[in-house]
Amino acid sequence: MSSTWLSGTRVIESSAFIAAPLCGLTLAQYGADVIRFDLIGGGIDYNRLPTMPGGRSLYWTSLNKGKRSIAIDIRKPGGKELLRALVTAPGPEGGVLLTNVPTAFLAHASLAAERPDLISCTIEGNADGSTAVDYTVQSATGYPMMTGHASADSPVNSPVPTWDIACAYQAAFGIMAAVSRRRQSGQGAALRLALSDVAFGVMSHLGVLTEVEVLATERQAIGNHIYGAFGRDFATQDGKRVMVAAVSTRQWQSLVVACALTATIAAIETALGVDYLRDADRFAGRDLIASLVAKWIGDHTLAQVGLAFDAATVCWGLYQSVRDLSETDARVSLANPMFSEIETAGIGRHRAAGAAIRFAEEGRVTPAPAPLLGQHTDEILSEVLRLSAAAIGVLHDSGIVAGPQADPLMTANDGFGRRVTESMLVK
Repeated sequence: MSSTWLSGTRVIESSAFIAAPLCGLTLAQYGADVIRFDLIGGGIDYNRLPTMPGGRSLYWTSLNKGKRSIAIDIRKPGGKELLRALVTAPGPEGGVLLTNVPTAFLAHASLAAERPDLISCTIEGNADGSTAVDYTVQSATGYPMMTGHASADSPVNSPVPTWDIACAYQAAFGIMAAVSRRRQSGQGAALRLALSDVAFGVMSHLGVLTEVEVLATERQAIGNHIYGAFGRDFATQDGKRVMVAAVSTRQWQSLVVACALTATIAAIETALGVDYLRDADRFAGRDLIASLVAKWIGDHTLAQVGLAFDAATVCWGLYQSVRDLSETDARVSLANPMFSEIETAGIGRHRAAGAAIRFAEEGRVTPAPAPLLGQHTDEILSEVLRLSAAAIGVLHDSGIVAGPQADPLMTANDGFGRRVTESMLVK
C-alpha cells in the first residue's frame, strides 16, 4: 500500500537509468498511479547489475517499486499509437508524461494537439539536448578535484549518483507544481529539466560558483576535513573509525567538553589570538585541533568514545560498510517505519524503503514490489483505454502488447531454485 496523497494522479513513464525512474518512484510512493511503458522483453537497463542468480536486476526492481507495467512493441504498426493513446487518455488527473528517452512520436506539441492540458516532463543531459549522464556532469563540476586527496591529475569521482538523485526530486516537484496549476487553470505544461542545469544550479545555490567568480579562489582537496568549519575522521584505540562534525558553535563546544580539551583550547586561543567559536578560525586551525582530538579518540575504544560523545551531544557517526549498515544499524531495520518487508518476484523477501517523509496519521506505508514486464498490460488497457477483452486479445495476437508471460524471468527462477509463476505476483 502506498500513501494516498497523490491518489488519482496518473503518470505514464518512459524511462531508463536513474533520474526519471527515481522521479516516478517518488510520485508512486506518494500515491500517484505511475504506469511504466516497457519494451516487450525489457529495455536497456532491465538486466542491469547487480542481479540475482536467476537474472532479476536489483537495480531495476529497486527503482521501480509500486509502479504498474504495460509492455508494448512500439516498432509494430499500432504500437506507437497505443502508447500515445495512454498518455492522452481522458480523465482530470491523467495526461502526465515522464520521460528521459524522448522520441518524436511523444513530442509535447504533437500530444498536446490531442490533449491540450497535457503535462510532459522531459529529463535531458544538457539543456541543448546533447547527451550527458551523472558521471560526465560530475566531472564538469570540479568536485572530483576537491574530493579526498584528489588533484587535477588524479580526480576522485563519487560513487553516489548525486546529480541523478537531485534531478529526480526536482522533476517530481516540477510535475506536481504543474499538476497543481492545471487543477486551478486547466493549463498544461511542457517541462524540460537538464541534469547539468540541476548540478550547476546547486553549485550556484551553495556559493561555489560565486566563490570563484568574486573571490578568484578555488577550493582545494583537503582530505576528509569539512570545508569552512571543523570536522574529520578519526581512529579509535580499537581500530574503528568515526566522523566528527563541529559545524555549529554548540557542536564545537560539545566536542571540546567530551574530549576534555576546555583548558587546552583556551590556552591555544590566548596564545594564537584566535577564537575557535568562529567558523573561520576553526577551519584555519583544523590541523592543530585535529591533532588534539585524534589523541583523545586514539586513547579510547569505540565504546568509550560513544559514551562520552553521546553524553556531551557531540555530532558524530561511525564508519561502516554496507553490510554493517544492513545487519546492525537500526535505522535501516524494520524498527524504522520507512522500511517494510516485501516479496519481489525473482528476488524473494527483503526490506524495502517507502517514502522518506513521515505522515503521522498514516504510520507505516508498505511499498508495493516492482512489477514484471507487462504485468498490468490487460488491466491498464481495460481501465485507462476502456478496451474490451476481445480488442485486448487482438493486440496480444498481433504482438503489439504482451503480458508477464513474455518477461524473460518467467522462464527462469528467482535465484533460490523456485520457478517464478504468476501466482507469485502481487495483484
